[in-house]
Amino acid sequence: MPEAAPATTSGRDPVRPLLGAGVCFLLYRVGTFILIPIGAYFGGIMVASTVPPLLAAAFATSIAMAIFESRRLGDIGLHWREGSARNFAIGMGLAIIAACMVILAPVAAGVAHFRAVAGADISWRGDIFFPLLLLCGALGEEIAFRGFTLQFLIRGYGAWIGVIAVGSIFGLLHAGNPGATPLSICITIGFGILFGFAVVRSHDLWFPLGLHFGWNATLPFLGVDLSGLTIRVTRYEIQWNSDALWSGGSYGPEASLLTLFILPVLGVMIWKAPIRRGWTWLLDHGPDEAESAPSA
Repeated sequence: MPEAAPATTSGRDPVRPLLGAGVCFLLYRVGTFILIPIGAYFGGIMVASTVPPLLAAAFATSIAMAIFESRRLGDIGLHWREGSARNFAIGMGLAIIAACMVILAPVAAGVAHFRAVAGADISWRGDIFFPLLLLCGALGEEIAFRGFTLQFLIRGYGAWIGVIAVGSIFGLLHAGNPGATPLSICITIGFGILFGFAVVRSHDLWFPLGLHFGWNATLPFLGVDLSGLTIRVTRYEIQWNSDALWSGGSYGPEASLLTLFILPVLGVMIWKAPIRRGWTWLLDHGPDEAESAPSA
């Protein structure tokens, strides 16, 4: 993995990156602890698991950027620049391809098949509403994990340490999802590392956001569970003719060996993707350099 920023040198405080990332992550966790019950009360589990984390992540990152860098939220790689739409679209496309490989290959091999869901209450409004919520959820997690927290660690300790550490935390925090297994945790850690690698490649959050959203949005439309949640947006679902080791059980494909095998393939696609390099304050501006604004 290429180094996105110089690692800590002898003239810098080795504790500061850990302190900054820790403060940001703690504020995020406190924010979700307060906001998720409110979201559940007014909007149910889907709203609670997507909108409050986005609000908490934006708040925590804004505070951390202001305290430690005197910068704004958008400087973590959220500026809309030439190439942002391209990076988002490429990320989403790669994730859709990976998700289809996990689901449609077993269908083609006869290991799984589609079946109608009796009494499914589906409407076009839901088909629009749920992707918007999933986009909020993916954006919230990207800001929380691949925003200030990851980038501050990368600038202090280097890309390898930052990406692996944050990716591991990302996976471990999914251990409380319904139906989670040791395999699902390992796979989610793998996704967290790949999303972090995407940040190192693109120097923005649009590329990893496209990957994250593309994966999360595709699985429900293919009739499978997403991280232990059943999101009904179609009138069919996947019926597996194999055990949970291959189907993922109640957690969904993210607890399946099939997804584990796809992760390296997705990693190569991320590595070779023809993306445009973006700009983030923490990865493109050294701590000892004069201030400069990104060009549009």
